[in-house]
Amino acid sequence: MCGIVGITGDSQVAASLLEGLRRLEYRGYDSAGIAVQQPEGIACVKRQGKIQELADAVDPDELTGICGIAHTRWATHGEPSQVNAHPHQDGRIALVHNGIIENYQALKQKLEEKGHEFASETDTEVLVHLINDQYEGKLEDAVRRSLKLVEGTYGIAVMHADEPGKIVGARRGSPLVVGVGDGFNVLASDVAAILGHTKQVIYLDDWDMAVLTPDGVQTFDIDNQSVDKEIEEITWGLEQIQKGGFAHYMLKEIFEQPETIRDAFRGRILPASGDVKLGGLQLTDWELRNIRRIIILACGTSYHAGLVGEYLIEEYARIPVEVEYASEFRYRSPIIEPGTLCIVISQSGETIDTLEAMREAKRRGAKVIGITNVVGSTIARETECGVYIHAGPEIGVASTKAFTSQVTILILITLLLGRRNHINAEYGMEIIEELQKVPDKIRQVLDQSEAIKDIARVYANHSNCLYLGRGVNYPIALEGALKLKEISYIHAEGYPAAEMKHGPIALIDPNMPVVVIGTRDASYEKIRGNVQEVRARRGKIISVVSEGDTEIASLSDHVLTIPRCRGMVTPLLSVVPLQLLAYHIAVLRGEDVDQPRNLAKAVTVE
Repeated sequence: MCGIVGITGDSQVAASLLEGLRRLEYRGYDSAGIAVQQPEGIACVKRQGKIQELADAVDPDELTGICGIAHTRWATHGEPSQVNAHPHQDGRIALVHNGIIENYQALKQKLEEKGHEFASETDTEVLVHLINDQYEGKLEDAVRRSLKLVEGTYGIAVMHADEPGKIVGARRGSPLVVGVGDGFNVLASDVAAILGHTKQVIYLDDWDMAVLTPDGVQTFDIDNQSVDKEIEEITWGLEQIQKGGFAHYMLKEIFEQPETIRDAFRGRILPASGDVKLGGLQLTDWELRNIRRIIILACGTSYHAGLVGEYLIEEYARIPVEVEYASEFRYRSPIIEPGTLCIVISQSGETIDTLEAMREAKRRGAKVIGITNVVGSTIARETECGVYIHAGPEIGVASTKAFTSQVTILILITLLLGRRNHINAEYGMEIIEELQKVPDKIRQVLDQSEAIKDIARVYANHSNCLYLGRGVNYPIALEGALKLKEISYIHAEGYPAAEMKHGPIALIDPNMPVVVIGTRDASYEKIRGNVQEVRARRGKIISVVSEGDTEIASLSDHVLTIPRCRGMVTPLLSVVPLQLLAYHIAVLRGEDVDQPRNLAKAVTVE
C-alpha cells in the first residue's frame, strides 16, 4: 500500500504518471511500478527501490499510450521485491491497490481450484485474479461483483486492455480522489498527484466507484446505483498538499489519529456481543482463559503503550502483567513460567532490542505475540501470531499516531481477555460503544490546537518540565515528557504524581512548568492534592482535565480539556494535547520536528 495514480487522456501518460508518483514520494515506499495501455495489450514496468530506478527503466519512446496506472508500494503482504510490486496483472487486466484484503487466502484457494496461478506473495494479486475471473466484457461490473466478495479495505485503480481509455476506481477505507480535467481525468490516492493537472476534484466515499475515460467521469456505488458527487476546487498549492496542508508530517500525523484509531479497531469489534475478533492472534478461547501471566516487551514510545496495557489488562482482565524494557530483558535471567504470554510491541517491527528480547522469551518457552505496524517485518515473521495496528506509514520520527494505534490494540486485547474471564456482554458493549466515540472526541481535542499554541509560547524558552499522572495516566505523563524531549530538546521527566514528594518536588519553583493529567477517575481527589502541593511552591501548572472540571482547573495556570469518557479509553484522549504541546513548543524554538537530531525512526542497532 501507499500511492496510487491513474491518468486517462494524456498523450504523455508515462511521464505524467512518474511525476505523480514523485509527488507521493513523501509517503514512504519500497517499490514502484507503472502500467500503460498499448494496442497490443498492457505494458508494465516495476522496480524495487526508489522511483528514480523505475524512471531509469522506462523508455518513453516505447511505453506510449494515453491511459495508465502507477503505484508506490509500502509492503504489507510479501516482502519488498519486483514481483510483489504493483501493478499486478492477470490476463489483460492490470490493477494497483492500497489496503488489505483480509480474506485473500480463502479467495486464493478458490481461484487456484479454478486453475489460477499466482506469482507474488501479495493479497493484491488475488484481487486482480478475482476481477479477471468475474470479467464478462464490462470492467466495472467485474470490479463490482468482485468487491462484494472481498473483506477488508481497498483503494484500487483497474484497467483492461480490451477497454481502451477506461480506468475503474473503487474505495473502501483507503482514500481515492478524482481529478476532473478537459479531455483527461485523473485518479489518485492523494491530491498531491492531481494538482499538476487540475484543481477540480471529486472525493470518493467508502463504497463509491468511479469510471474514468478521457471524455468524463461516472460515479456510482457498489450496488450500481448512480451517485451524484460534487466537484470541489482545491484552494492550496502543491507544496502544502504534500503534507496534507500541514506544516510538518508530525502535525499531520497528530491530526490523522481519529482515522488511524478507527482503522485499528475497524473490523475487529463485535458491538452486538460486546466482544472482539483478532484473527491474527490465533489463540483458542481455552488458551486465552489459561493465560496466567503476561510480559510486555518494548522500547521508547512502545514501552509507554505497554504500560497503558498493563493498567488496563490487570484492571479489566485480572491477569498479572509486567512491562519490561526490551533492551534489559535478555541481559538478566527472566523467569518464564507455564501460562506466560509475551507481547512484543514495535512500530517498525525491526527494533533490534525488542527483536532480541522476543527471541529470548521464545527460547525460554513463552508463547509470543507481536503488535507492529509493518507487515512482513522481522518481528511479524518471527512471532507465532500477532496484530497489525494499521496506522499506515509514520514519517515523523517522534511517534504519535502509532502510539495511539498501539494503545487501541491493547484495549482490544484487554476486552478480548476480559470477555473470557470477568467482563460480561453488556459491559463489553458499553466499552465498544465508548471506543467507537473516540475518533469524534479526539477531533474536539484537535480543535484546541491554536489555544495550545498560545500556551506553548509561554513555555517555549524554559529548560525543564515535569509531567505528573496517576493510574493509567502515569504512562501518558511519561509519553508527554518523551515527546517534549525528542523534538524540543527540553529536559522533561514524567512521574507518578504521588512520587513527586519523594524527591522531584525539590525542583519546583516559579520557573518550573508542571504538566498534570487530572482527568475524572478514581484517583481524582489524590491528584488534586498533588496539584495543591505544586501550587504551594509556586510552580506553573498546565492541567489536562475532563470537560466541565472546575476544581483542578481553578488551581491551574493553564487548562486543556478532553471530553468525558470511560476510563479504558482515557489515554487515547489525554495524550493528544501533550503531543500538540510538544509540537508547538518545538516549532516555536525553531527545531526540525520531523527529523530531530540523533534519532532514527527504526533503531536497528543495540
